[in-house]
Amino acid sequence: MTREGDPHVSPAERAKWEADTKAEAERWTPKLRADVAAIAGKAYPDGRTALQASLHGPQRKPADAARDKYRHPLETLELFGFKPTMAVLDVGPGEGWYTQILAPALAKQGRYVATSGDPNAADERTAFNAQRFRGFLEGVPEAYAKVETVVVDSKAPHLDKDSAFDLVIVMRGVHGMVNGGTLGTWLGEIHRALKPGGVLGIEQHRAPEGADPVASAKKGYVPEKWLVEQVEAAGFKLAGKSDVNANPKDTKDYPEGVWALPPTFRLGDRDHDKYAAIGESDRMTLKFVKKAK
Repeated sequence: MTREGDPHVSPAERAKWEADTKAEAERWTPKLRADVAAIAGKAYPDGRTALQASLHGPQRKPADAARDKYRHPLETLELFGFKPTMAVLDVGPGEGWYTQILAPALAKQGRYVATSGDPNAADERTAFNAQRFRGFLEGVPEAYAKVETVVVDSKAPHLDKDSAFDLVIVMRGVHGMVNGGTLGTWLGEIHRALKPGGVLGIEQHRAPEGADPVASAKKGYVPEKWLVEQVEAAGFKLAGKSDVNANPKDTKDYPEGVWALPPTFRLGDRDHDKYAAIGESDRMTLKFVKKAK
């Protein structure tokens, strides 16, 4: 099974992408497209109303919506102060889990921007992930036509944005920044990209307190106190936190790291029921506000 950071894309991965894309396309009827167009075309009076409409929209893949019991997107985004008029930057959107929620909610009055790799990159993994995300957006223009992407080199991140966003989110991606040695660079770029008083929202797999951040990041986890210190040193102030995404069942000691747990199940059928019973990882949910330098 593919490891995080593996630059190679297996034939099985490409075949799965093709099969998933075909199945998703077959799911879309004209009525579903009209329904999601109505959600994206509506002006909402507040963040909760916009999010509730989007959370129940057909653009959400059923398997992704099933993860709400672990990820609590409504409570998480409300902690961050989400409003449908915001300009929001999603750093590292992956396969679009939060895109499905945020893009329609922001389509009428706000702005949703997602970072992406270069779909023409020489690095096979970078190109594959970017192509997959682009294909996901193009598959449902009724929901994602207004989504903007900004190509970023993950090895030397640069956003080229000054005071452009009200909210920047980094969802379960800090460990990758630590592993790549780019956390400080990312925080500096995000600080510059946020408007004065703007919010940085972070959800991250939480290592045991006192754990070595470099070692634990290789397993997907980061210690909370250490992370808060890094972010505050970059010009932010911790303004709120929640344990809505905490999971005391997560022992954080798996040889395969956080990827042993759902939804990845890196070990496949081996101990599947054990990991399914644990659920998704124990995660910190942190709200930071940009301080004036």
